[in-house]
Amino acid sequence: MARVCDICQKGKLSGKNISHSNKRTNRFWQPNLKKVRAMINGSTKTIKACTVCIRSGRVKRAL
Repeated sequence: MARVCDICQKGKLSGKNISHSNKRTNRFWQPNLKKVRAMINGSTKTIKACTVCIRSGRVKRAL
């Protein structure tokens, strides 16, 4: 199962670690995903949403 936000499709980003000797190795940044119970088309479903989507109100939370 991929670590991707179900709302904004934010996923893994890649880049490089750069050491003091300027040696470069691969590294990854993962999105900060949370399991959230949300209202989707009138029904309650559990989705994976990033914290940016949760804070900005893009996710309609189920009570």
